[in-house]
Amino acid sequence: QLTSQIAEDMHRLKNIISKLEHSGNPFTSGKIIELFRIPPINKYSFLSFAQDLIVQLKQIGKERTAESYASAYNSFKRFMDNNGDVLLEDVNSNLMIKYEIYLKNCGVCPNSCSYYMRNLRAIYNRAVEKELTQQQYPFKYVYTGIDKTVKRAVSLKTIRQIQNLDLSTNPLMDYARDIFMFSFYTRGMSFIDMAYLKKKDLLSYRRHKTDQQLFIKWEKPMQKIVDKYNTIESPYLLPIIKNNGKDPRREYKNASHLINRKLKVIGQMLEIPVTLTTYVARHAWANIAKSKNISISVISEAMGHDSENTTRIY
Repeated sequence: QLTSQIAEDMHRLKNIISKLEHSGNPFTSGKIIELFRIPPINKYSFLSFAQDLIVQLKQIGKERTAESYASAYNSFKRFMDNNGDVLLEDVNSNLMIKYEIYLKNCGVCPNSCSYYMRNLRAIYNRAVEKELTQQQYPFKYVYTGIDKTVKRAVSLKTIRQIQNLDLSTNPLMDYARDIFMFSFYTRGMSFIDMAYLKKKDLLSYRRHKTDQQLFIKWEKPMQKIVDKYNTIESPYLLPIIKNNGKDPRREYKNASHLINRKLKVIGQMLEIPVTLTTYVARHAWANIAKSKNISISVISEAMGHDSENTTRIY
């Protein structure tokens, strides 16, 4: 907070000096101090407001939103590194265009640029709602859409190759493959839903993303995976969250990174043309179901989508 306040003060001082220089009139250090002592209109600068908002969201349990905002915050903070913070009233379209150019120069893909912009826009709009600044529509000239992504589904033949791969000498890769296959067996259950799936939710569970209740038919391949791991002392069905006193959210994220790293290696071993992740299992199930003439409406309901348009994207 101290570092943030110093950066904000430095930014204000530079703005005051810049305005005095542009006026063309002589001025003294006393004049700078006099103007600096006038309380700013805005209570918060943009980054400090974002930081406070992220903390508040975590405190009320909105961790996924907080993580999304934190990701955009960290990216924008790197961009602003040489200039410190920026007052809310100075967040304008020119600044966001410069930020977009910075992202492109860093090799960030359009969808990731859009992801950062949409989250920064949400943060900015919160400040507008709190009447900390007037709406200037700073994001009107930058890209905030969603490009069509590279297809992430694989064929049934590839799924069988993954299923039959001998990974007995590498327990971590075997574990990653089991989680991937469990997702496929359960109609593309998302990783976060698998991580938080409890034993009492064996045949029905609620999606973390939409809170929609889904029902699944329990099959032998699912039971085979569950029987493989010791989770006796844990309320969770799968050994993703170990229930050992650590932060469940952190455990889930660490497990996600580990599993996707191992799946990437498996994909390379089998020369699969797409990067293998847990999300590929979800896309694969949807596409294979469609190839079996299952209707879009049934696939959409089975995956817990709010809209059939989302299913069509898959």
